Amino acid sequence: MSIRSQLRPNTDTPKHVKCIAKVVCSVATVMLSTPFFTLAHADEPGRGQTAQFERNYLTNIINHHYSALRITELAAGTDQQRDAALNNPQEGTAPTPGTSPTPAKASSDEIKSMARQANRMQREEIKTAQRFLQEWYGQQHTPTLTQEGQQQIQRLEQTAAGNQFDRAYLEVFSNHHYGALHPSLDCEVKVDIRHEPLKNYCHGIVEHQKIEINNMREQLCKRFNVCDFQPSASNRE
Repeated sequence: MSIRSQLRPNTDTPKHVKCIAKVVCSVATVMLSTPFFTLAHADEPGRGQTAQFERNYLTNIINHHYSALRITELAAGTDQQRDAALNNPQEGTAPTPGTSPTPAKASSDEIKSMARQANRMQREEIKTAQRFLQEWYGQQHTPTLTQEGQQQIQRLEQTAAGNQFDRAYLEVFSNHHYGALHPSLDCEVKVDIRHEPLKNYCHGIVEHQKIEINNMREQLCKRFNVCDFQPSASNRE
């Protein structure tokens, strides 16, 4: 063997490396062609029964959250213009279109704060649900009050401001939140498997509603010595 041939680098790929490369490429091709790896493409409507479930859930949760806006407005009051101070306990929420200016009926700054936070959250969740409907089904849905929501609002409108309202609000809004739990649990396991954003949306509602319900139950126990309150999906108190 000449010195030149000894110094020439070996550019041939070993057979076992070629074999491994072919296997990896083949596996990757199969994996990318399976339904599991199409989950990221969630810009299409649900398939089969999942489509009707998603449309029903999204329209119902929009309507459900819409009544929460007025419920929380009654607690925190409404302001047409936001306050510059970030920590003003008297600041109200943005009013629902078509409603009159509303003074805060809650006496507790803590309840007012809870109501403002819930109001903002419900607004964002309505917007997200409307976007899902539009993107996947080309459907626009204007929020409407449900009969149960109207009854809950009416009860709070008729309740005197102050401590009496505080207790009624904690009970009514706990029941209102409870009404969204079962449908949202269903949503986590019944939506199209490609619609991961919707599953996350429903999971977020479940977790957030549970936290707020238990916060309100703690308030009922601490302030009114009602330590055995259990929320109900019905409007019966």
